[in-house]
Amino acid sequence: MKTITFIGNGNMALSIAQGLKENYKIEVVGRNLEKLNKFESELGIEIEKHLMDGYDTDGKSLMFCVKPANVEEVATRLKGKAKVLYSVLAGTTVAKLKQNLHPNAVVRAMPNLAASVGKSMTTLTGDEEFKDEAIELLETIGETLWLSSEKELDIATALAGSGPAYLTLIAEALTDGAVKQGMKRADAMATMRGLFSGFGELIQDIHPALLKDAVMSPGGTTAAGYGALEDGNVRAACIDAIAKAYKKATEL
Repeated sequence: MKTITFIGNGNMALSIAQGLKENYKIEVVGRNLEKLNKFESELGIEIEKHLMDGYDTDGKSLMFCVKPANVEEVATRLKGKAKVLYSVLAGTTVAKLKQNLHPNAVVRAMPNLAASVGKSMTTLTGDEEFKDEAIELLETIGETLWLSSEKELDIATALAGSGPAYLTLIAEALTDGAVKQGMKRADAMATMRGLFSGFGELIQDIHPALLKDAVMSPGGTTAAGYGALEDGNVRAACIDAIAKAYKKATEL
């Protein structure tokens, strides 16, 4: 069984590890033993745990999951030359990772929190020699897409990486709307979850515009609700959300 060494033990690392734990041996490197023990407990399996200071990365396959602002500081704590570094850091370039951490190869990956249930949409780019290995690794947590440039990966970060947060806003708002009209909260939540589950299947094969047209009868309930969303500039706000998130990714 291959070993994946996580550098960092935050939420994203835990989500990815949940997806990988059946097929890979998990090793985690962090600053604090108490947090490493918590990570192990939440992951639900026994893992190898190491404190970061002086940890030797030589020949390892690393899953780099620290905060983008901490790259330089973390680099001073590690030693060795990793075989490959898989980075999930938003906006942190291949060049910067190589300059600070000196691995033999770098692949940037942008999974999302659905990794923990094997449903991540993970985009990838970096050293082509590790393309097949990266896809094999990250397909254990969902779908993957190899992109041809770091610019595209930063755009994908704004869409798929940050997307779960956007969808939670929509989910909560629609549920609140149903409650406002008189539906019980528990029933509204159950209805919303069923909606998202079914829609997730439909959108795989049908263009969004065609799905919308299939639901929207002339002068009907969907047309009335859809008109309210357009009046609220929801479409423009979604487009702007991608633009703002992409801009932020390039500034990190």
